[in-house]
Amino acid sequence: MELSIVALLTPLGIAALALLMERPMHPYEMYQLLITRAEDRLVKVRPGSLYHAVERLTRHGFVEAVGTDREGNRPERTTYRITESGRMSLSERVADIIANPVNEYPEFPLAIGEAHNLSRESFVELLGRRRLNLLSNLGIFRIGSFDVAEKGVPKKYWIDVTYQEAMVTAEIAWLDGLVSDLTSGALDWSNDHLTKESKK
Repeated sequence: MELSIVALLTPLGIAALALLMERPMHPYEMYQLLITRAEDRLVKVRPGSLYHAVERLTRHGFVEAVGTDREGNRPERTTYRITESGRMSLSERVADIIANPVNEYPEFPLAIGEAHNLSRESFVELLGRRRLNLLSNLGIFRIGSFDVAEKGVPKKYWIDVTYQEAMVTAEIAWLDGLVSDLTSGALDWSNDHLTKESKK
């Protein structure tokens, strides 16, 4: 049975094809570019997993080898380019992801749904720690946005950064509202018995 494009084009596969839309390159160069552009914040990437992704894309005709070279004593490196099938599949998969929301089962909503098992004090403290981490991430996104704008990179190439910045900003605002409700008593946290029991 043939695999669907959804199954074939994992996030790493999409990232690999997108890089090859720019120019032919070898997997290690692709890995270096992903790290340099901080795209490892969007997709989980390791050198070995990227090589496997490129091999998989090759098997399904989305990319093809165009040559190998060797520098000094280093192993041979195979350069790949995207095929017409790869271009069409990339466009189709990106369009599908943009148009159709999918529940990706992130862990945080699950934890929030089970937070009633924590004491109010513990929950507030943990939310404060999350807020600090988010502020750090927000700073990284803002510096990144400033840097690419200063370099004159067209915004269409980094709207993912502005999206992440907006999502983090929204989450910080939500956390602030939740902590305010918890500390003021506007949100009834009826499991305060957890604190009392832990002190016995």
